Amino acid sequence: MMVGFDFVVIALYFVITFAVGALALRRKHETKEDYFLSGRKLPWHLAGLSMVATTFAADTPLAVTGITLGQGIAGNFLWLSLIPSGLLTAVVYARLWRRSDAMTDAEFATLRYSGTGAVFLRKFRALYLALPVNLIIMGWVTTGMAKVLGVFLDYPPWAMLAALYAVTVLYIVFSGLWGVVVTDVLQFFIAMVGCIVLAFVSVGEAGGLAEMWAKAASQLPKGHTEIYPWYFTGPVYVVVVWLGVQWWASWYPGFEPGGGGYVVQRLLSTKDENHAVGASILFNILHFVVRPWPWILTAVAAAVALPQSADHELMFPRAIAAWLPAGLKGLMVAAFLAAFMSTIATHLNWGAAYLVSDVLPGTRLAPRTHRGEIIVSRLAIVALAIGAIAVSRMMQSVRQGWELILMLSAGTGPVYLIRWYWPRMSAASEISAMCASLVLSLALAQIELAQELKLCVVAAGATFVWVSLTLLMRAPDGGAWQTFKAKVRPDSWGWRDVAAFVSAVALTYASFFALGEILQQNFAAAAVNVAIASGACYALVQLIRQRRLN
Repeated sequence: MMVGFDFVVIALYFVITFAVGALALRRKHETKEDYFLSGRKLPWHLAGLSMVATTFAADTPLAVTGITLGQGIAGNFLWLSLIPSGLLTAVVYARLWRRSDAMTDAEFATLRYSGTGAVFLRKFRALYLALPVNLIIMGWVTTGMAKVLGVFLDYPPWAMLAALYAVTVLYIVFSGLWGVVVTDVLQFFIAMVGCIVLAFVSVGEAGGLAEMWAKAASQLPKGHTEIYPWYFTGPVYVVVVWLGVQWWASWYPGFEPGGGGYVVQRLLSTKDENHAVGASILFNILHFVVRPWPWILTAVAAAVALPQSADHELMFPRAIAAWLPAGLKGLMVAAFLAAFMSTIATHLNWGAAYLVSDVLPGTRLAPRTHRGEIIVSRLAIVALAIGAIAVSRMMQSVRQGWELILMLSAGTGPVYLIRWYWPRMSAASEISAMCASLVLSLALAQIELAQELKLCVVAAGATFVWVSLTLLMRAPDGGAWQTFKAKVRPDSWGWRDVAAFVSAVALTYASFFALGEILQQNFAAAAVNVAIASGACYALVQLIRQRRLN
């Protein structure tokens, strides 16, 4: 358990967070664009760091630990397979989003389409993302934090979580997105430092790198320490679906095909389209290369040096409790608090943006002044916080939430990629894809079938529905398309776009593998991956420079 010095460290974290949040209060919020998009003045590095801080939630180290111990390091390709999706957004779609000057990704509907169908799609999608999807995400994040608090403190976890929500709401409700971003940057660095310190101590407790990997090879199931997806110990079709289908077929928060959610919110908040591209690339590199290895090292060390738990996700906080001395234990709990508060702050602000910008306009509840919009935004944040706590009480595990979102969105990915380029698409195309995905997911919920196969069935069925409907319906009026095309300029992909995308994907995967091979002390394989990453990085930089000049 923790001692007095640990609580001093945690108290210091709250003092620093509130000090940074207080500085953010100095920025005025005269319009909802100031409140939700920071006046569209964010530089690329702040926007990128804010995005990765949001994904660095309290649940993520637990989920990665559970996957690593249950399915091996290669099992993390459940989410590492999303690398192409994130980088396609960075290389191709980030520019288009910034040119749109939208307030939210839901507003895309009325920019791209026309008529009552476009208005309905905008409101329906905003409500769907703000409430069920957003509350499920905050629910699994809160479930992970509850597990952590249950290990360290003798107080009721849900009472402490309610207090954390109150603290988070207090500083973001007045500071808007700017307050979220500046505290995100601070919280990301605190969280990363804490996880790196824990990994260093954990490896030492396991006997050092060489001894830890030797013990893991003998104590863990065969293949659990392999880092490449083709060594995954489960069925081959699982990896095939992850790498070949999941990244483009499913909508997943942070890695939506074509961009969406809070990622688009950050892209729309940047100074210009070049800052949007830079922010997105920085986000993906930090997310997929820098974040995971401290968690993986801690998971492997805990697997070989601690008594095992039936709940693999709990091994991460148990490593903290077992190995970290006073002060460092408080630092690690502060890191979890930082990760949790950063994610919740973004989702509360993002969800409120949907309600105020997309759902309420045109209704009797719509505020009539800029000041009214700010007041309603703050009330929406409070309401979403209460809803998130209620939903989290229904969840048992973090992975349960991950898989639920992947299933409910299967088949919608192609719609979000193609809608920028196919004039024949209408609001009905998107509505039919979302409805077909939901109906098929619910229909398969009670059938005994592997999650990955269900995803393929839902993706194929939803794609058939929306493509067929698009082709059978009368082509929409071309006026909305021409207006959209003139504003956003979605030119056909050229060879530079394809080459930049391939280079970005190669850079990210090779960097992840290189770091893993270095940690496993396989220096020849590490050198090969470093060479691939270096070549891909050079090519990507040159291609982006050429495109900026053009």
